[in-house]
Amino acid sequence: MSHQLPVIDLSAADRGPAARARLHAELHSAAHDVGFFQLVGHGVTPAETATLNSVVRKFFALPESERFAISNLNSPHFRGYTRIGDERTGGSPDWRDQLDIGAERPARVPGPGEPAYWWLEGPNQWPTALPELRTTALAWIDRLSAVAARLLRELLAAIGAPEDFYDAAFADHPHLHLKIVRYPGRAPDGADQGVGAHKDYGFLTLLLQDDIGGLQVEREDGAFHDVPPLPGAFVVNLGELLEVATNGYLKATNHRVVSPAAERERFSVPFFYNPRLDARIEPLPFPHADRAPGTTQDPANPLFADYGRNELKGWLRAHPGVARRHHAELVAATA
Repeated sequence: MSHQLPVIDLSAADRGPAARARLHAELHSAAHDVGFFQLVGHGVTPAETATLNSVVRKFFALPESERFAISNLNSPHFRGYTRIGDERTGGSPDWRDQLDIGAERPARVPGPGEPAYWWLEGPNQWPTALPELRTTALAWIDRLSAVAARLLRELLAAIGAPEDFYDAAFADHPHLHLKIVRYPGRAPDGADQGVGAHKDYGFLTLLLQDDIGGLQVEREDGAFHDVPPLPGAFVVNLGELLEVATNGYLKATNHRVVSPAAERERFSVPFFYNPRLDARIEPLPFPHADRAPGTTQDPANPLFADYGRNELKGWLRAHPGVARRHHAELVAATA
């Protein structure tokens, strides 16, 4: 059995009813059987991608002092730079550094009785030495939001659901999130956890990866299989909220990154397309619902239909330094 990911051509939606029907059949199979695929025909140009890649490399070439000046430890909203080893997955440090960026919004401090997930909304931190990063990153968020919105509608149509069913959940301040990430080779102790096995919290992730490789996806045999880079493609995976929405019919799949060999760097830019923090994800009406196996039951990772709650649990777990500094009461409440 081949373990290569399916390749989905989104532009087929514009090539007439027959081509769109084939697209839906392929998309249905990929989302139900695998939860991961390579997306081409998305309309993002090589020039746009080259501009982003150039700025990403410039950011990580900045002196560490300039990167750490915008540390996420400064931000109760989990925005900013995370130095190597400070993020954790499965309780172990991830050997990567990164910059977390969201839609540029004012700080939101939850008032009395308001949900704690509003802490996730707030301003970004930008390096003063690289002003073009702000322009480029926010433009990329806008560009990929349009791609992801179109893809989600085609995905819902592919399984026979109303394609506009979640439009309201994304209207008015969707929670859009971008990471720019560097994997700087193996850890000094030889551990190869670039990022540990996990599932994403929201709806859709569109990943731009370079040509180094290292991304692995858990397949039906229980093993993790390499995802070879495909030039011009985004790697797409479904998040936990689509699993919740379909009672497990669509798959949120475990994935991880194995660190590159020593003296090599890997760069990647994942974009997370998620609804408003206060959106409650209603069950999706679709004709295959009677074949849904139910959501994954994992006491260490409960799934919530309230998007903000599902998102906040992950940030508190993955960034213990930020959580201890700014949200000790939330840490105590979940201990």
